[in-house]
Amino acid sequence: MFSTATEWGNPEGHSGFSPDIKRNVHPSKKISQDPVKADHLLRKLIFLKTASDRMATPQSSSRQSSSRQSSSLSSSPMSTRMQSLQVDSVQRWMEDLRHMTEVECMCVLQAKPIGVEEDAQQGELIVASGLGAGDHVARNNLQTLLRRALVVSTELGKMFQRLEKGRWQRVHSTAVRANCHVRSLVHEYSAARSTPPEMQKYEKSLLEKCMELTNITERCLHTDDEFFLKSMREAIHEILTDVSDSFSNMIDMALANEIRLLIKQIDSSDSVHTIGSAISNLLSLTQDGPQLCSIIAKEGAVVALFKICRQDRFRDLYAHALRTVASICCVEEGINQLDKVDGILCLADILTDESSVEAARAEAAAVVAQITSPHHTSTQHLASFLESMHDIVTALINLCDSASCGEVFLLASAALANITFFDSMACEILLQLNAIHILLLACRDRQRVDTPYSKDQVVTILANLSVLEPCATEVLQDQGVERLLLLLGEKPSSLSPSEGAACERVQQKAAVTLARLSRDPEVSQTAIQLKAVPRLIELCRSPTERNNSDSVLVACLAALRRLAAGCPDSIEAADHQQLIKPRLVDSFLLCSNMEESFV
Repeated sequence: MFSTATEWGNPEGHSGFSPDIKRNVHPSKKISQDPVKADHLLRKLIFLKTASDRMATPQSSSRQSSSRQSSSLSSSPMSTRMQSLQVDSVQRWMEDLRHMTEVECMCVLQAKPIGVEEDAQQGELIVASGLGAGDHVARNNLQTLLRRALVVSTELGKMFQRLEKGRWQRVHSTAVRANCHVRSLVHEYSAARSTPPEMQKYEKSLLEKCMELTNITERCLHTDDEFFLKSMREAIHEILTDVSDSFSNMIDMALANEIRLLIKQIDSSDSVHTIGSAISNLLSLTQDGPQLCSIIAKEGAVVALFKICRQDRFRDLYAHALRTVASICCVEEGINQLDKVDGILCLADILTDESSVEAARAEAAAVVAQITSPHHTSTQHLASFLESMHDIVTALINLCDSASCGEVFLLASAALANITFFDSMACEILLQLNAIHILLLACRDRQRVDTPYSKDQVVTILANLSVLEPCATEVLQDQGVERLLLLLGEKPSSLSPSEGAACERVQQKAAVTLARLSRDPEVSQTAIQLKAVPRLIELCRSPTERNNSDSVLVACLAALRRLAAGCPDSIEAADHQQLIKPRLVDSFLLCSNMEESFV
């Protein structure tokens, strides 16, 4: 059939629905692989900077519907830039200054921590004066850790670049700064936290390698021997690679330690406010890619969150907890944890509970959409899903029917779209539940179906239902052919690449649906009377009308040929000669202006 109706996920920023990104890949230790390592560090810098920025601001309890519409689901770069410009420059400098270390002072004090207040609470890292304790302690700890890690990663990235260019003075000064920053981070974190034994091992090894790096770069300042410098460059690169890998592992362990504390708050607290704050911090972390989502899942967050969702006294937290679960389940570890705690049964209970608020049911639909995404390679969890499928499908189509806004409809319809891919029984259930009428009626309601992303879900469901014989009659009864022709004219309202891609998917699936339904002579005749042929020809001949999409072209050619088979007189001779008579591949090449050599 098709790929998933909605591309959940942001590698870079994922509202939790992002594709897998592999990290912790050990780079080659050869000098020739410097660009690879630099690229690895660049990705780490972006990850740390994004995570640090997110943790600086508490997670809002409400979201814009656009957060679920883009495949990357990332905020607008222009909006982010405007927000940063609104921050007072002096205030920003003072905040950043607290995470920097004066190299000369550090050398004099032998890398002992600076500025730890005597009255600081046990376990709290000092971020800035005046910051409150309690709810914000965990957030401040994570923010400090991520910012300091960003500083170290930046220095290590500079070292790789300067080493490649042979700027030995700068290489040494950068090594000194990196050494001081690492020692400061390690000492401050150790003073604020009870460091796990496995992390202590990495800390000791990392500090030794940083000192070795400082000493070996200093030796390069006192010679001009090219042969000696070349051999030292290889040695420095090897040590620098080890430092980078050890630092990455140490930060992952530190993050895991902080995450464990957040999960402990969720497990042990009876305060709705405390639990909500911990969930907000977890949700903030899930937005920064699969790396953190994997750590969060492995530490047992999914188990703790479903524990909350099974207690009536925490009903106000259901939506917040499920939103976090959906984000964590972008990785296989999260889905496996969900399966182990019978999370699907809990989701079914919330979806079918009429007393559940719409927000909770919408977030439960988001989890269903995530775990049923065709992007996941593992399908073991779907076995338990099939047991509750009838109840879940019924609840989801009812949610589409009663949705109060576009985001709720988007989440429910996306879950249905994914479900129709892996079991034909779901399509039969939807037909019995009058789903075609509900979906086509929703398309006329701009309050519910207001974006190409929502239309993408609807047309995906219709395309998958159209393989069933009874579908054609229901489509005709609800003027579905007219709606399909409107979807063939879908165009983006902005220059957003994700919106343009969504419009392409809408056009492609509308054409495929029309082709499938045109097996029925009555549907075919209705489509011809509504001038479907001229629109399909226009999409074939005009690349701009289909946004230069080859998939739309192929679908439109297939629909044209199906209509021509039922009514040959509906197509003019010239169009028939070019679009119908040749092989499909020849018509495709003609319309796409592709030149191919068969030599």
